[in-house]
Amino acid sequence: MPFRFERLAIPDIILVEPRTIADNRGYFRETYKASDFAAHGIAVSVVQENHSHSTRGVVRGLHYQSEPHAQGKLVSVVAGEVFDVAVDLRRSSPTFGRWVGATLSAENARLLWIPPGFAHGFCVLSDAADMLYKVTHAEYAPECDRGILWNDPQVGVAWPVVNPILSTKDAQLPLLNDAETF
Repeated sequence: MPFRFERLAIPDIILVEPRTIADNRGYFRETYKASDFAAHGIAVSVVQENHSHSTRGVVRGLHYQSEPHAQGKLVSVVAGEVFDVAVDLRRSSPTFGRWVGATLSAENARLLWIPPGFAHGFCVLSDAADMLYKVTHAEYAPECDRGILWNDPQVGVAWPVVNPILSTKDAQLPLLNDAETF
């Protein structure tokens, strides 16, 4: 099998490690295969793909879309390195308000599956990073665009940066207790 699937501390978040075949010409790797992903509980029907480019110290997030346009994301890094985070926003979940994180890079080729019901964010660890998001379930809908504050003390994400570069929007997002959740 070309992938290794690892459920993280919040079991709905899955770290995916593809197999790389390398030789003197370079390398080849599958980054998505519907049958393998489905066999491990990841039903990805891609409706949109996004490319994000950011520089060192940027924190983007924590973003999500509310119903009826909630999205799942299969996130990967094609250049650079990021610390990627998912926060459980499902009020009925035993892990509500908890977060998990993983380092994703072009070098380690890891992907992170974040299903609907989670906020997503990342911090750039390299000089620059390019990320690809395969988005499932619903296309971007501005009226459903939501987020929670990156440094909400109730969530307590252990970001690897003290003074991040934030957008004005991200700096003004609500705390988890004041946000619309699932």
